Amino acid sequence: MELFSEIYSCYYQVLRHLLSSQGALTIQDIRSRICREGFEESLLSIIPKIESGAWNLFEKDGGLYLSKLSPSFLTPLSALEKSYLNALLSDPRIGLFLEPAQLEALRRMLSEVPPLWRPEQFYYYDRFSDGDPWQDESYRHCFRTLLQAQKNRQYVDIDYISPNGKRLHHPYIPARLEYSVKNDKLRLLALKPAKRGQMKPELLNLSRIQSVRPAGKALSSPVDLNALIRNSYYKEPVTLHIVNRRNALERAMLHFANYEKNTAKIDENIYECLIYYHQNMETELLIEVLSFGPMLTVIGNERFLRSLRARLRRQMELGVPDISF
Repeated sequence: MELFSEIYSCYYQVLRHLLSSQGALTIQDIRSRICREGFEESLLSIIPKIESGAWNLFEKDGGLYLSKLSPSFLTPLSALEKSYLNALLSDPRIGLFLEPAQLEALRRMLSEVPPLWRPEQFYYYDRFSDGDPWQDESYRHCFRTLLQAQKNRQYVDIDYISPNGKRLHHPYIPARLEYSVKNDKLRLLALKPAKRGQMKPELLNLSRIQSVRPAGKALSSPVDLNALIRNSYYKEPVTLHIVNRRNALERAMLHFANYEKNTAKIDENIYECLIYYHQNMETELLIEVLSFGPMLTVIGNERFLRSLRARLRRQMELGVPDISF
């Protein structure tokens, strides 16, 4: 293991589930599990290591792969893991998921282990300073109400202040909660009833929600959220070419982890990444693309390129030197 934090990464979680399978797996079974629980681009890293035996985790019998771990295999928490967990308790966002009594009990359990890091050791140079009020009890109540409604597919009544200051009141189905690292804010992807019984996805900032109340009714059948989201995307994705130098591919996958995307190798050291997005995502995606660095080139689509050029012109007008496009 190269980094302790990788225990909690997508690759390790997928492999843990694969290794827990006591039956024989075909390479197609493994591919399906990776796509279902990870990202499609994870195939680029995981499959070659399994097929070549570089990770030495499976016994190969013809076209079948058998886990080398026995059913009784256990991994107790190490001192380093406990130190990591203690560090998480100092994150103000942890209070969204745990009650004060639970937090206090965990702090007592881990009191003899020093935290792996402390919040004051980090300086975020590329993040907005007006993050969400993580410790505000009204905000926490809003988050927990939405999370519970999301799990149960329940309607909620939301009072919301739009960015232009207009007060709105609508019933919604909370569908997904997303965290923006750059903005240090949570967003709610909510489904709003539309004409002819259809559902329309909308993106709401949690900090702008004034109140949220259960509406006392739930969906009678599941909604294909992914299909609704895809239907809201622009017809053409953003096409990026990534030159895999200085670990650029891995950095790009992390940088754009919150977007739906497809990645494929198109040359010896070049990867093509298609990112799917809708209008509400465009500004943030523009900022993230511009902040990545010279190993990334935007190929299309034309709409995104026009927005990119317009943003670069505004930067030039503000006196940012040596920008060409």
